[in-house]
This record gives sequence, structure tokens and C-alpha cells, in this order.
Amino acid sequence: MTSQAAVDARLLADLVDANHILFNEGVVDAFGHVSVRHDKQPDHFLLARNIAPALVRAGDIQEFDLDGNLADDDSRRVYLERFIHGEIYRARPDVAAVVHSHSPSVVPFSSVEGAPFRPISHMCGFLGTGAARFEIREVAGDATDLLIRNGVLGVALANTLGNGNVVLMRGHGSTVVGPTLKHAVYRAIYTEVNARLLTDALRLGDVEYLSAGEALATMKTNEGQLERPWALWKEAANRDRSTSK
Repeated sequence: MTSQAAVDARLLADLVDANHILFNEGVVDAFGHVSVRHDKQPDHFLLARNIAPALVRAGDIQEFDLDGNLADDDSRRVYLERFIHGEIYRARPDVAAVVHSHSPSVVPFSSVEGAPFRPISHMCGFLGTGAARFEIREVAGDATDLLIRNGVLGVALANTLGNGNVVLMRGHGSTVVGPTLKHAVYRAIYTEVNARLLTDALRLGDVEYLSAGEALATMKTNEGQLERPWALWKEAANRDRSTSK
């Protein structure tokens, strides 16, 4: 990876760790991706080449502008859905990291319009009053492959996300954002956790969701301690990688 302004080495290392953590915690598998805004060029972002997240190393990271163009002459394959990242960064100056995944417990909520995806646990207050739901048919008809393949679809997704932290993508998965990479990883993991808990709760009866005030208060409390789960998830991901060799 080359750049007119070299990215901070710690941010690059964190992006590699984020890929491994998200795989280890069951948010991504062979598919899905995580990006971070360039720390010195805010109109650029960093994203791995087209590779399974668990296999990402520092040399696999590529740099893009907000239109999804590579910043150099790197000839390696790129993710088709890099437009998710570029258009969200363009629309949301407050966002510094984006995670797109197909985590299995979330997909059903993306496909059932009458099932609100709201926070059920105090660990998931970042969901606020509920995640928005993106319907690609409203933009591109009913014969797409559901992927965000171009800037037009990326803009539509960013518009649906609005000022929220999570947007569901019907029949596809979700996209999660944060003001830092660690925020986005935390939120992506607990979006999947919330989906599992909510699925279980709905089997029991009427669900008592967090109020808007509770969601905000719990988000502030838990996201003030991100180094604690990050250290655990990083250690677990590194340990599992070393034992699998």
C-alpha cells in the first residue's frame, strides 16, 4: 500500500486486528469487510483487498478515495461493495470506521419488515430506537444480486442509515458505523448478540426494549470502556490463529 500521506502504523495494525476479531467473534466469515478512514487524508479510506477477513495481513490493505477508486496502481482484486464505505464516509464526517457483514442472526431481522430491530440488552444501546432497513428494490428493482455495486446504491444505503449507527440490508446483512475503529467493531459484534437475544426473547412473549434514554445512557457507559473488550477479542483472535497453524 502506498499513499501521499502515510497512515499511522498503529491504525494499520488495528485494522488487521479488526478483520481477525470480527471473524473470530462470528460476525464475518469468508465474506464481509471492515474499513477505517485514513487518519491523515479524510477523503480516503483503508480496506483490505478482496480476501477473506481472517487471512488479512498489513500488506493486504489498499487505499481508496470516496468514489471507490484505488489511490495507487495496485492491480489486485478489490471488494465489489467498497461503495458502502466510500459513500458513508462522504455522507457522515463523524464516521471513522465501517463494518459490513452477513452475520446470521441479523439477516432474519433484515427480511421481516414487521420485526423491529431494537436494543434488548444494555450492551446494545447504540441501536437507539431501532435500526433502519434498506430495501434495494426501491432503488434498483427486483432483479439485483443485492450487492452495493456502485455509487448510486452506496448513496441510497448511506441515506437510509442517516444519523444512525446500524442499517439492516434486506436479505443481505447489515452495515455498522462508529467514530473509531474500535467502536465499529464493538457495535458489529453486539449487533449480532442483540439479534440472538431478541430472537430468544420473542419466543417467550412481548419484549421490553430499552427506552431511548436507556439506550443513550448505556451506550455512553459501555463505549467508554472499549479497550477492555478489544483487548480480550484481540488476544482470543491471536491465540486461535497461533493454535491453528
